Order: sequence, then C-alpha cells, then structure tokens
Amino acid sequence: MTENGVHTDPAALDDLTDAASHTHSGVGADGAVAGYRARRTLRLGVELRRQLRRRRTQLVLGFVVLLPFILVVAFEIGQSSPNRRSGGFVDLATASAPNFVVLALFVSGTFLLPTIVALFFGDTIASEASWSSLKYLLAIPVPRHRLLRQKAVASGLLAVAALVLLPLVSLVAGLIFYGAGDAVSPTGDAIPFGRSLVALALSTVFVVVQLAWVAGLALLLSVLTDAPLGAVGGAVLAAILSQILDQITALGTLRNYLPTHYAYGWMDLIATDIDWTNMAAGLLSAVIYATVFTLLAARRFATKDITS
Repeated sequence: MTENGVHTDPAALDDLTDAASHTHSGVGADGAVAGYRARRTLRLGVELRRQLRRRRTQLVLGFVVLLPFILVVAFEIGQSSPNRRSGGFVDLATASAPNFVVLALFVSGTFLLPTIVALFFGDTIASEASWSSLKYLLAIPVPRHRLLRQKAVASGLLAVAALVLLPLVSLVAGLIFYGAGDAVSPTGDAIPFGRSLVALALSTVFVVVQLAWVAGLALLLSVLTDAPLGAVGGAVLAAILSQILDQITALGTLRNYLPTHYAYGWMDLIATDIDWTNMAAGLLSAVIYATVFTLLAARRFATKDITS
C-alpha cells in the first residue's frame, strides 16, 4: 500500500533490498568504477571555451587589441620628437614599426602585463570557490591535481595569447602608421627590419617566461583564498612592491633576487652587440620563482578542505 505516495509494502521493500545487494558495479584496478577515466573529466577544450565566453576574457583581449591604436592617437594629438631617430624609447616610438612595438611592450610591462597574467591565474580556483561550484567539480569526480592542472593550462594559454597579441597588433599598427624601417635604440644602434622582427619575437618570448612568476604566485593565492580579487590583487601588489624595492639602490646586490629586477632584460636585444647576461638571469629567476609557487599551490590544493 502507499502512504502519502510512499511505497510501504514490506515484501516489496525486501525484494528491492535483495536486488540491490546483488547489483555490483565493476571496479577497476585503481578502485574506480569501471569505465571511469580521469582524463575524460574537465577536458581542456571545454575549459577554454568556458573561459572565452566570460566577459572578463573578452574585455582583456579587446583592450589588448585596442591599446596600440590608443597609443597611435596619443602620438597624433601630442607633440612627437622633431628628431625621430634620437632620444629615449618614447621619442623613438614613431621612427618605425619595430620601435612602436618596443614602446608598447615598454609602457605596458610595469603594470598592464603583470595584471593580465594575475587576472587569468588568480581567477582559477578562487572563482570556483566563490561561486560554490568547486565542490561539485570535485564530485564529478575530477581529481584535484587534474582540476588544478587543466585550469592552469587554460589560464596559461589565454595569458600567452594576450601577451603575444599586444606586440602583434602593435606591429600591424606600426606598419600602417609609421612604416617598416630599422629598429633604433637609444644608444644609436640601428637594426635592419628583418633582424628586428626576430629580436621582437625573442623579446615576446622573454616577457612571457619572465611573467611566469606572477602566474605561479597568482595560482598559489587563488588556492589560498576564496576571493578572486584578493588573489589577483595580491599578485599585482607583489609585482608593484618588487618594482619599488628595485628602485632602492641602497639594497645593492639584494635587488638581483627580486623577481622584477630583470623584467626589462629584453631591451638588450635592440642592439647590434647583444648582451645575454641579464636575459639569462631573468629567465632563470622567473623559472625558479614560478616553480616554487606552483609546487606550493599544488601541495596546498591537494590537502585543502573544500567547503564551497
């Protein structure tokens, strides 16, 4: 019989219990249910499409595309240097397309580029926690190490896309408004257009790798907090603090250990005789910092009590 729509027949309940006891789910060698494959959960393509649909991603990529043209307008309405082949990087910006790319990387390297990287990586785990969706992702079940890895890889691809998009669009804008020409350095060195493109490509690679420390720190903070803005802001503040400390000459050689000390090492590429010392030191420093921060993030996330 039924009571309030609930089946209460003892015999039927016994039959159901007996049937359930004879129902077995296959179990694999690793203890998981047969057919379960961790690599099928949270596929990278799915995560990338999800991130690309977010307004945050669209605004960042859109601003990166727009920035070079904002700089062009600024030079058009302002007063540029009468001698386009002398002065600092700002004065030389309109000398040629390569010089315009150098300016775009130079003015954005202090704040904009670290913020972009921090935004993508600081939003990985913290945003899921703030939306109370993290526990459901783990209940799918997605292994914790895979969840962190897939989100970090997706964030890395988006960050690299933004960092590459800036010099690429700047080059196109420079060719349109200033034409192809030699890349001129403040020291007076002139590099042919073809070689300058190689130098700019290497400079972009250097910037991407050098900012890996920001990515690692933002990922660590994203694991430690449930507030995405806290993780992003913490990584950006760390970058700003490092740049401030780097200006204090009283620190002497201690400044060499700051993660931002070699941030502009790529400028050595705009020369006829390239000195690789600063670039090598900058890459090594960034890789060490990024590795330490990422390992700490992985260890913390593996033992974190997920409540949201």
